[in-house]
Amino acid sequence: MVRNFFKFILPVLLLVSCGEQETSEPKSGFDYTPAAFSDIRGWDKDDLQSAYHAYVLSCQKLQNSKSEFMGDAALKIKTADYLRLCAKRPSSERGFKKFVEENFVPYLVSFDGSPEGKFTSYYEAEIKASRNKSDQYNVPIYGRPNDLIEFNPRDFDPRLPSKRLVGRIENKRLIPYFDRDEIVRRGIDAPVILWGDSYVDVYVMQIQGSAVAALDDGTKIRIGFADTNGREFKGIGSILLEHKAIKPGQASMGKIKEWLKRNPGLASKYLDQNQRYVFHRLSDAEGPIGALGVPLTAGRSLAVDKNYIPLGALLWLETTGPNREPIEKLVIAQDIGGAIKGAVRGDYFWGSGGDDVLELAGKMHAKGRYFVLLPKNEENE
Repeated sequence: MVRNFFKFILPVLLLVSCGEQETSEPKSGFDYTPAAFSDIRGWDKDDLQSAYHAYVLSCQKLQNSKSEFMGDAALKIKTADYLRLCAKRPSSERGFKKFVEENFVPYLVSFDGSPEGKFTSYYEAEIKASRNKSDQYNVPIYGRPNDLIEFNPRDFDPRLPSKRLVGRIENKRLIPYFDRDEIVRRGIDAPVILWGDSYVDVYVMQIQGSAVAALDDGTKIRIGFADTNGREFKGIGSILLEHKAIKPGQASMGKIKEWLKRNPGLASKYLDQNQRYVFHRLSDAEGPIGALGVPLTAGRSLAVDKNYIPLGALLWLETTGPNREPIEKLVIAQDIGGAIKGAVRGDYFWGSGGDDVLELAGKMHAKGRYFVLLPKNEENE
């Protein structure tokens, strides 16, 4: 029986892996060149103290790793080198900057000869929700579906790419999981962890990955990321622009959210064109949990493309904020995102809050660059 299942599933995996647009293999053209801290704009102005806690969390998360390298990124950082420095880190944030300068070497990241990339930002939303369904609270916030299956093609054939795929079984066949439109219309076999009062707000939470829920009983609880349906992500800004519902320059998340709430009849039609659906879980963490598995730190956590930059890596970010103010600071790769693709691409975590923070996060679309800080070793000293 098991043998017959594998005979069936191998060709399916070949088809699934070939049909995926995303790939775990980074494109050629990725490079990083050594630099000096004196080459880093704004280095002398950041005391790094508020980044210390984020670094400690990364160290704690990776301390039990048995892998030779940190992830499968094009940028190879030996886990042993990273943990060696974690073990000698200062006991408080006061000596952190000196520690970084003495133990790390900055490298400017580039792609096809250009160090310039795109930087956006995200935040943790606050939504209204209830533990019980009612006329007001009638939008389900789903947990991970009971019938969602995950697999890695390489587990079945070493010739296949190593990547995480999800799907479901139907009539003894492995097929893609339901898309957003199907989930919204028919419902799914999944726990409902809470009920929201606005499909638009729940949708925005899915884009951000997490939220703080203000419950109708006066308490608050954090909603974290659990999984996705594995379908293609398409930004709502792009969808609205394609349909000429908004004009270029009006695609900030704050403006988009306003438009969707003013046009409820069209909102579902356009929102459901994004096939990606995010599932959630309740969390008691001190902050939203990123892909590295640690709470994100406002202003110090960055979502990256882990095909190029390994999670846990220290980066010096040089870009501009939503009001064209310089953002020049140490950040740590602790998250990923469906739209974060490329060697020089980042999503800056702004923090938690309501529409005021949403407006800041949604307005940030800037060019910039980053340096990766690699542990000193025999090869780069």
